[in-house]
Amino acid sequence: MRKYISFRTSRFSFFLDKKGLGYFSLFFLVALIIAYLSVSLGEYIVYPSDVFQVIMGNGEKMHSFIITTLRLPRLLVALFVGIGLATSGAILQGMIRNPLASPDIIGITGGGSFAVVMFLTLFSDKSDSLSVSIHWQPVAAFLGAMIIGLLVYILAYQGGVSPIRIILIGIGLSSLTQALTTLGMILGPIYRASQANIWLTGSVYGANWDHVNIIAPVTLVLVIIALLIARRINVQELGDDLAAGVGSHLQRDRLLFLIISTALAGVAVSFAGGVGFVGLMAPHIARRLVGSSYGALIPISALIGGILVMGADLIGRTVFLPLEVPAGVFTASIGAPYFIYLLFRSKRS
Repeated sequence: MRKYISFRTSRFSFFLDKKGLGYFSLFFLVALIIAYLSVSLGEYIVYPSDVFQVIMGNGEKMHSFIITTLRLPRLLVALFVGIGLATSGAILQGMIRNPLASPDIIGITGGGSFAVVMFLTLFSDKSDSLSVSIHWQPVAAFLGAMIIGLLVYILAYQGGVSPIRIILIGIGLSSLTQALTTLGMILGPIYRASQANIWLTGSVYGANWDHVNIIAPVTLVLVIIALLIARRINVQELGDDLAAGVGSHLQRDRLLFLIISTALAGVAVSFAGGVGFVGLMAPHIARRLVGSSYGALIPISALIGGILVMGADLIGRTVFLPLEVPAGVFTASIGAPYFIYLLFRSKRS
């Protein structure tokens, strides 16, 4: 029985991994179920039949408002945040050749967090009001993440960039951004510090269609680019000597991988804050299911990441009513023990 399904035309050809396609179908179904539960459950329950009526365009006005205005944008932002973080982590793990690599570890999410805290600190007046529009906050987060990604590359460059230097420099910059973030929260207004702390934990609260219209196309384009360069990431995992031997442009490709990974994480962080460990867990789970081929690994990782963030947000919205717990609390509560497990397993091997 063949492992791949092949497609050929006069101009190009590609293969689909049957195992990867099966897992993709499974996780896609799981994502649909979580999405259906997310638009149904909450402080006000919309029953499945009413949800279906809204989808078909025949629902009551109140149900339509709850689903299309309040819950659906939040659901989609959570989905694309998870996709972005997971794909970013998958690319970094392939480039660095280390399953412990993620946007959190090398400081990309920390850069976005620091930028937001400084934004809230610098642009708050004595009456605790912002002197600029809050809509600039995602821009600040994205720029902060991109600057840290650029610094990681510049500081790691020494006649080329090696994976070990990237992760060591990234860990150092991550610690620095955490310290500066804490300093910014101390120096800033107390009210803004509380607001920043919720954002740092990671939450999609307040998501709207404007956010969806930005994060969805940007994330999809970046994921498609990641799929198109999947073979180059596979080559990087062979090691520098073998990769160079088969004609790979190591340094050029690493710069490209870092740019795409940083952009994916930056967009995710700019709309949801520091949702931790998704970029670590999702690619590692996918790798255990479909192996290390990035043609299958990237889409499976993306779906698992979306499921993790959507599920965490659903739990945070419903289990502790009337309180609402940020999604990052649940991803961290799962991710931290999982990280310790990976460290223990790496030590044993």
